[in-house]
Amino acid sequence: MPSLALCPRDGLVKKNSSRRRFLKGSALTGAACVLGRGMLPLPTRLSVIVVGAGAFGGWTALELLRKGAKVTLVDAWGPGNSRASSGGETRIIRATYGPSRIYTQLAAEALRLWQENEQRWGLKLFFRTGVLWMAGKDDSYERAALPLLRDAEVRSERLAASDCAKRWPQIQFDEISWSIYEPDFGYLAARRGCEAVFHAFLKEGGEYRQAQAAPGPITGNRLAGITVAPGENLTADAYVFACGPWLGKVFPFLASVIHPTRQEVFFFGTAAGDLRFTDAQLPVWIDNSRRGEHLYYGIPGNHWRGFKIADDTRGPVIDPTTMERQISAAGLAAARTYLSMRFPGLADAPLLENRVCQYENSPDQNFIADRHPEATNVWIVGGGSGHGFKHGPAIGGLVSDAVLGIKAPPQEFLLKRLYA
Repeated sequence: MPSLALCPRDGLVKKNSSRRRFLKGSALTGAACVLGRGMLPLPTRLSVIVVGAGAFGGWTALELLRKGAKVTLVDAWGPGNSRASSGGETRIIRATYGPSRIYTQLAAEALRLWQENEQRWGLKLFFRTGVLWMAGKDDSYERAALPLLRDAEVRSERLAASDCAKRWPQIQFDEISWSIYEPDFGYLAARRGCEAVFHAFLKEGGEYRQAQAAPGPITGNRLAGITVAPGENLTADAYVFACGPWLGKVFPFLASVIHPTRQEVFFFGTAAGDLRFTDAQLPVWIDNSRRGEHLYYGIPGNHWRGFKIADDTRGPVIDPTTMERQISAAGLAAARTYLSMRFPGLADAPLLENRVCQYENSPDQNFIADRHPEATNVWIVGGGSGHGFKHGPAIGGLVSDAVLGIKAPPQEFLLKRLYA
């Protein structure tokens, strides 16, 4: 749900029984798809079905449409629905990613695209509050991020804890050694962002079906179509499955590498007229001082919905369709304890709202953007791992280029890394 993964954690790539099958298919599709350094040429007017109207699927559908494809978007419950990983009110957008150059660059590109499109649509989706990333005693992640931020031309400040305390006295900076401040970043309206992309897609000529899609048979290394209702099939030249936490159900060979986890989010109330804990006086923040244990983050003000706080630690694996979305007493108690320690002025703040969402985790927390190993006309997109929403427009551009044969996706996003 929030955009905070790829912080240093133990993310082991698991081997499984599908490895041999995957590698065989991967070699086949690789040979069929690559021509020199480019991709195979495609028909002039490609028809594409995109399954999933979330952050990755919605933006991919819109970018494909803008690049000349005929696109049908399919989703079981609609864009920004309450089961979706992208269905919450807000998501952080930041560029600090430790040593991961690709995500720093993607975040910078995504911010540009968010701002460009919100101006195009006449909507307010991005809120420039600044982002404060707080480092602890082990600051190797933050030190690795600084040169990559400069390379991506992302404005940032390295601030000592004493300087932070002067600028933001609302925060107790115990255990914080220093911080990275990104003044040009902040947070996004998540659910409204999905809806805005969806309405732009329709306005610009896309077609939409609300239905549960299931892939049909694969014959001759190509998917024959998808089923959207008993006896009703849809066909296209190419298919993109951006099904978020349902990818492992749609394609069972992915069940061992996509793990949906339960994540709790809390919204606390501030005193009447007190602006100290709103985004007018406080940036979005991420606390990495207890690296490897917990990583708390939050959005002050949260577009008037309260002081948002959550723990990035992965919860138990769940079924996103049937999960009862009620918070736990232990989760609320932990959030209150943290709030009292880091934001003493909110020690007695009332709980206004809460939400249970999910992450869709890949083993290494990198995204997936690759062809199906046994079907040359199928692309799989996912593995948002709790930090995908912000990157939606950049991923949409990247995946649409891959589907249209313009440019292959980055090596970091290929499936073969998960089956090595």
